[in-house]
Parts: sequence; C-alpha cells; structure tokens
Amino acid sequence: MISFKEVSSKFDSGAGIENATFKIDAGEFLCVIGPTGAGKTTLVNLISKKDNFEISISHTTRQPRPYETPNKDYYFVNDEEFKRLIKNEEFLEYAKVFDNFYGTTRTPVIDKLNNSKNVLFDIDWQGADQIKNKRLDYKLITFFILPPSKKILFERLTKRHLKDKMIVEERMKQFERDVLHWINYDYVVINDNLEKCYLKIKNLINAEINDGSKDYDLDFIRNHVEKLTS
Repeated sequence: MISFKEVSSKFDSGAGIENATFKIDAGEFLCVIGPTGAGKTTLVNLISKKDNFEISISHTTRQPRPYETPNKDYYFVNDEEFKRLIKNEEFLEYAKVFDNFYGTTRTPVIDKLNNSKNVLFDIDWQGADQIKNKRLDYKLITFFILPPSKKILFERLTKRHLKDKMIVEERMKQFERDVLHWINYDYVVINDNLEKCYLKIKNLINAEINDGSKDYDLDFIRNHVEKLTS
C-alpha cells in the first residue's frame, strides 16, 4: 500500500488538488518454493501466462541450460559480479544452491510492486525465508510445492539427469532436507497433476486476496509429509 497524505498540487489552468489524502494498492508477492523436481518452475510459468503475475528474473552463477535464454530466464553472471552485488547490498534475497549462487535484485521488484504489478518468485526455501524476514510492506503469499511421492520425484529427476546418477542421488538427499521446511509457508500444494495443482494455487490466491473461504486441509498435508519422510 502506497499512501499520500495532505498532497497539494495546481496546474497552469488553476485547477488542482489541495490537502488530499489517498492510498494506492501496491502489487503482491507470490513465492513458489519447493525441492528440485517438484515442478515449481513449470507452475510459475503457467501462473504467469494465465494470471496477472510477472516472473522475477534471478541472477545466477551457474551455466545456462540448452533451453534457457539469457536475460529472460536468468541473468547469468560470474562469481565476481555476483559477489559485487552482494557487497553493494543490491539483493532482496540470495542463496547458494548446489554450488551455485542464485539471487534477486531489490530495485526491479520494488519498482514493479509500487506500480501495482504482482511479482512471482521461483526460489528455494533459503531465499523465501529472507524475503519473509524482511517484513516488507507488501502482501506476501507463499506456496511450498511437493511431489506426490519420492518414487515419482526420483523418476522426474532421472529424466532430467539421464546421464548422471550422482546428480540424481544428490538431489534426492537434498529433498530429504528441503521438505522439512514445509511448515514455514502459508500453503503446501501437492503437484500430482499440473492443471489441478495450478487451479488449487489460483483458488487459494483468490481467497487470500478477497478474504474468501479456503479449501485447505492441513492435516492431509501433514500426513503426506510424514509419508515422504518415512
């Protein structure tokens, strides 16, 4: 929310406003968090296409993948440039994930929010926690995405990393640690079907914004997490 208090202004014609006080609704944060292979990036792309959310573009020190476009999917930078941005305190959040840095610069995000644009983040739990802890004066809704089972997660990761079993094993071990953070977020959604998962997120966003009733079963989520970690 952006507030203007007792604003006065006059135009050449003589018309104008005097001691006006008003508010403009700012945009909203939407953070989609989850372990590698849960499907958060696919969901983020779907939400941005169908709803009024702009994807925040992160900086990263990792190499581009064959299907990625620089300055569209990520800003690809070297370690020296990333550390310069850290030193200058330009990041809203940043984290080291699988030996590479990822981070979101503050200014472009705040500018969008102040212009009533909704901003969508595809980040890990470390970055999401940093944003939450900053307690910025904008609406923040967080979603933690989980796979339907460890078996399906393993299959997804194997398809992505067909030639490197060590990467798959590393990602599965990291999943065991990442899933423990589910309790820190507003909602947990199980991605067993992409369209159903998207609709679940959309309905929860609408309920949050409009103070409507929420179809959300925390006990069901808790039981699912127990199955994933047993």
